Amino acid sequence: MAMATKIPARMPPSLVARSLSSASSLAEKLPKAPSPAPLAIDLSDTQRLFASVPTASLLHSLANLSAMAAGPLVDVGVAALRAALASEVQILRAAAIGVARATVHRHFCAGEGFEDAGRAVTEMWEEQGLRSILDYGMEDAEDSAACDRNLAGFLRTVEMASSLPPSSASVCVKITAICPISLLERVSDLLRWEQQDPTLQLPWKTNSIPVLCDSSPLYLTRSAPDPLTETEESDLRLASQRLSKICERCTEANIPLLIDAEYTSVQPAIDYFTYAAAVQFNHGDHPIVFGTIQAYLRDSKKRMVNAVQAAEREGVSLGVKLVRGAYITRETKLASSLGAPSPIHPSIQETHNCFNSCASFMLEKVRRGSGAVVLATHNVRSGQMAAEKATELGIGRVDRKLQFAQLMGMADGLTYGLRNAGFQVSKYVPFGPVEQVMPYLLRRAEENRGLLCTSTVERQLIRKEIFRRLAAAVAWTT
Repeated sequence: MAMATKIPARMPPSLVARSLSSASSLAEKLPKAPSPAPLAIDLSDTQRLFASVPTASLLHSLANLSAMAAGPLVDVGVAALRAALASEVQILRAAAIGVARATVHRHFCAGEGFEDAGRAVTEMWEEQGLRSILDYGMEDAEDSAACDRNLAGFLRTVEMASSLPPSSASVCVKITAICPISLLERVSDLLRWEQQDPTLQLPWKTNSIPVLCDSSPLYLTRSAPDPLTETEESDLRLASQRLSKICERCTEANIPLLIDAEYTSVQPAIDYFTYAAAVQFNHGDHPIVFGTIQAYLRDSKKRMVNAVQAAEREGVSLGVKLVRGAYITRETKLASSLGAPSPIHPSIQETHNCFNSCASFMLEKVRRGSGAVVLATHNVRSGQMAAEKATELGIGRVDRKLQFAQLMGMADGLTYGLRNAGFQVSKYVPFGPVEQVMPYLLRRAEENRGLLCTSTVERQLIRKEIFRRLAAAVAWTT
């Protein structure tokens, strides 16, 4: 049995004095705890954070983000807009387009035309010190004619970007818009089977940078696919030529080209196109072509490391855009239908860990002069960790090989915090006619439902700044 210790009801004054004296002497001998290092980015001063943002814009953002934080409301709104846009009743369709133009399109897009987008980019650059990643919103192409129409839109986007202030813009392209989806699926099947059977010969394959690894979702291809037909090989060459035309224009104008990632059923083909273009065009210190790694996929870190190391062996500087991923629902349903485990990390924390690990790996590469990275994140902790890591490694904050990025209309607090800390920051800027962009925005809303519902930090920062301005206005009038 433990013995109870008897505590005196009152300690003698002399003993108190001696105890305090001893404690004071001991404290003097102990090393002082170091002051906490200052944060690389500071979101606490909302006055400085939103100094370049008018109050009307803050109110508009708060209203939109608050509405979109209500999951059921998002579901109902998406369903209603989708039904109205598909309706043959012109009045209903026109009303839906008008509502979309005044809400989601206005909040997440930079306008309907090239001139609108150009003005938005210039304003962000001159008034806020932010770069832009221009995304001419397009649907997936079903045939070569659609691919050629989309190519014309992408080339015009590059032309517009080249007329803007230097370094203010880069361009984003979707391989699914310049190569038919059916062909991307066929190429992906063959690449997955090659991963399972290295003896498979693919005569059309032009580079050796790996696009898959042993932990990739190879179950999507369960039997040996037929070789590409002559027509398919011809279409593949045409798609490669389309991408090369875009890359050539970007190289001439020194404009980075960011290639979007998609769902796993076609991603191997997209990575194949990306790395083939990188081998052809990434010869200087600053890559032109950037591929996208989705950190929510279990195999993402391994695939990224394999690709970067293979590129280094070939003397190619690989550009990487790192994102978390936006097709959770689609990927989970597809895997479930095949009786296979989901290719996505089982928890959001594992996705965060993967993103942060990939970011750290790429920052180490940037420090050594190999490759470049765009860290596309809305997560404040990930942004803070990457900023601290870059500072620790001595990566210059004006170094073009490191950029952060957020979607237009999202995570503005993080955007401004990174900018105020001196880092290069871009906004991902979709644009295009409402009718053309709406299918894209509706898919984004459905796939990013969780992201929209977790914009708590952003809404808190905006609300804090609005109340601060209100209080300042009241104080000034009294």
